Amino acid sequence: MNEYILEMVNISKEFPGVKALDNVNFKVKKGEIHALVGENGAGKSTLMKILSGVYPYGTYSGDIIFKGKIRQFNTIKDSEQAGIAIIYQELALIKQLSVCENIFLGNEINDRGVINWEKSYVETEKFLKEVRLNIKPTTLVMNLGIGQQQLVEIAKAMSKQSDLLILDEPTSALTEDEIDNLFDLLRGFKEKGITCIYISHKLDEIFKIADRITVLRDGITVATHNTADLDESKLISLMVGRKLTERFPKVRYEPGEVVLELKNWTVFDPEIPEKKVINNVSFTARKGEVLGIAGLMGAGRTELCMSIFGCYGSKVLGQLFVNGKEIKARDPGSVIKAGVSYLSEDRKGNGLVLIQSIKKNISMASLDYISKATVINENEEIRMVEKYVTKLRIKTPSIEQLVGNLSGGNQQKVVLGKWLMTDPKVLILDEPTRGIDVGAKFEIYNIINSLVESGVCIIMISSELPEILGMSDRILIMHEGEIRGELHWKEATQEKIMSYATGGK
Repeated sequence: MNEYILEMVNISKEFPGVKALDNVNFKVKKGEIHALVGENGAGKSTLMKILSGVYPYGTYSGDIIFKGKIRQFNTIKDSEQAGIAIIYQELALIKQLSVCENIFLGNEINDRGVINWEKSYVETEKFLKEVRLNIKPTTLVMNLGIGQQQLVEIAKAMSKQSDLLILDEPTSALTEDEIDNLFDLLRGFKEKGITCIYISHKLDEIFKIADRITVLRDGITVATHNTADLDESKLISLMVGRKLTERFPKVRYEPGEVVLELKNWTVFDPEIPEKKVINNVSFTARKGEVLGIAGLMGAGRTELCMSIFGCYGSKVLGQLFVNGKEIKARDPGSVIKAGVSYLSEDRKGNGLVLIQSIKKNISMASLDYISKATVINENEEIRMVEKYVTKLRIKTPSIEQLVGNLSGGNQQKVVLGKWLMTDPKVLILDEPTRGIDVGAKFEIYNIINSLVESGVCIIMISSELPEILGMSDRILIMHEGEIRGELHWKEATQEKIMSYATGGK
């Protein structure tokens, strides 16, 4: 009997002007947790889209052998019927429907065309129990947290009797407890003989959960190793093709004068106007420093920064000063003109227009600077955009390339270029390296260093404590909408940050 449940043999895939995969070979053993890693643009997503039928047979060359048979998937439905389920980083649930309706969407339990709700609820409870989710089948998905939604997606995959489960960046928005629960779940699936392909940029997770690791680089299979035979530095070297001597290349500068000051800042929830999301927050941020903001999910970090930028809150009280001048307007346009820019944690939802070009995305926040009497100076637009494409080393054949066709790391650089073009005095970075690989992270960190060196004040939110510790000069720690602690980088530790983040002293 073949020990491999999946063999992808000599897989090649081309897009106009780009060879995404070049004779990739990928073999997965039955019942193992197999990590697939590589930098953004390495070909991981393309390979999984071929496996799951998003890219149909005939649009690529090579063979897929699954459970001993050569497969030719033309649709996602074909791969699901064969026993393959994929869960993407952006969850594919319909939030207005119930958990039961989502689990059986497109695969409804019916009697002669009429949905059998009683049987559907019984089956849903069975799958929810399997993923350790204690909720009712009738619960609306919109009322669930991200971690619970992730488990609903897994329950949906289980309902299709999947033999191979593909998880793409499954922990990007989960808490530590939710991650531990997910790992326990995957280990339980492994004991039942279910195979998992695990894609993540979080290397510590890879070493905790994976049995074997396959590395892709520039569309080519670099190596497959037992996890026990690798360490983090060896894996990074395989991924990026070079040694990264430091994960966080922070350069320490002496911060200058106060650039941004917040006084008694209170923000009310847009959905529940009487509820305070941010409560009486005050802090300063200085020229040429990285001010880190840490805290657990739900602490109010993003809400704080979005409210500063003028795009969150039913009511906002308090004062915002930039270079000593109070900014009274509560809209993004006024805040940008004052010198404050905000890079959202949701680059695809709030940071980019995926169906537009790199040129249009980078210039969209700076049209006032490159136009006269509402007419855009296209030569100036091209000159400025090409400047930032070069400066940020965005990999693209042309500035006319659609942003949706770029890798995650290059998309993040486009968002960064958009805000750098506004020439900010204060740049707020909300989870600036979420969902991008270790090599692209290193480039982002170097960009942060160069901005700080030029006198820009960086305010950085991050859920990754090593990143906060490695890149911040000062750290503010939030808990339940308040700042509970402030630490200088020399005294900061993970333990101290977590103590403040959980409400301690």
